[in-house]
Amino acid sequence: MANKHYPAQFKADAVALYRSRPGSTIAVIADDLGVNRETLRSWVRADDQRRDGGSGRGPAAAAVKPEPGSVEAENAELRRRVRELEEERDILRKAARYFAGGDALVNRFQFVADHHERYGVKRLCQILGVARSSYYYWTSTAEARAARQAADTVLARQICKIHAADNTYGAPRITAELRERGTAVNHKRVERVMRGIGVQGLRLRRRTRTTIPDPAAVKAPDLIGRDFTASAVNQRYVGDITYLPVGERGFLYLATVIDLHSRRLAGWAIADHMRTDLIIDALTAARRTRGSLAGAIFHSDHGAQYTSKAFAAACAAAGVRQSMSKVGSSADNALAESFNATFKRETLQGRRAFTDERDARLTSFRWLHRYNTVRRHSRLGQQSPITYERIQERSATITQAA
Repeated sequence: MANKHYPAQFKADAVALYRSRPGSTIAVIADDLGVNRETLRSWVRADDQRRDGGSGRGPAAAAVKPEPGSVEAENAELRRRVRELEEERDILRKAARYFAGGDALVNRFQFVADHHERYGVKRLCQILGVARSSYYYWTSTAEARAARQAADTVLARQICKIHAADNTYGAPRITAELRERGTAVNHKRVERVMRGIGVQGLRLRRRTRTTIPDPAAVKAPDLIGRDFTASAVNQRYVGDITYLPVGERGFLYLATVIDLHSRRLAGWAIADHMRTDLIIDALTAARRTRGSLAGAIFHSDHGAQYTSKAFAAACAAAGVRQSMSKVGSSADNALAESFNATFKRETLQGRRAFTDERDARLTSFRWLHRYNTVRRHSRLGQQSPITYERIQERSATITQAA
């Protein structure tokens, strides 16, 4: 009954393989092919009977092998070698279809799994250059791999949902979002799954510096010294102006005031000009947010707006001490520069310009609001600035109460 599971061609090839290897036993050949030894033995007997036909010769006569070193023996060996090479060629042709992409080693294992009944595990592993022990380990862990694949599929759906809500998020922010939602996951696994489904966050490119200094203006000292940190909120701020391309040739301009402790955008203003009024409006907005800026440091570059008398007066009225970077050194105001680059990259998302002024204002408003309330910041433990401030305030309250 076992014979019905094997096609006639397989039986014939198995018998031919046995006969082509003088000195090999039925047990060895059967183990190589992965068939029962008695089954192979019955195929050989049946073939002997067919060969014997009506000639009156028994199986013993058919099994007589040529003398070693004779021409018959050499011809038999050549025929055996030709059959082996033809079989190897057929195996490699079939295997080629498995190697179109993906993990080459896994593809080899899968090919052996799909064809071992036809050619045998040992033969296939030899031709494909893989260790049988590795193949057997791969087959033994199939259930665990299937479970991991199913889990990765679920994780991929979660990642796609988060990325759809904010397509600027890369692996670190998505990992933080997943953990906050109750999914315990490593960022390396998130990176791997994101690569597999073709999802990635926006990457920043260097931008052109547009600050225009006023050589005749009075400069303030550098009170920051590239130390973009603060021990508490409302102590140190940085600010800058960046342009927003609109339509074919138009521009809007964004001025910002950023807290160095929480990275919160405390104040901002958008206008169709770069006059000093723009940065005064941003400073005024920060003053409303904090209630008071008295004693705080505000750091900027040497743009003409920041070195103007009008802005100096606004800072003095708010109790703010001015600080300025060196002329031509973007690193001295790197945090503000980085914020501007991130803002434009994530709002424009590859576009050369906003469609119109309304598009620019609404898109900017949404991003700036999300930056403070939702968008995760790597320097804040993947928390938003406002969330970070609330946690810090709560912690300080508990400490004082204790």
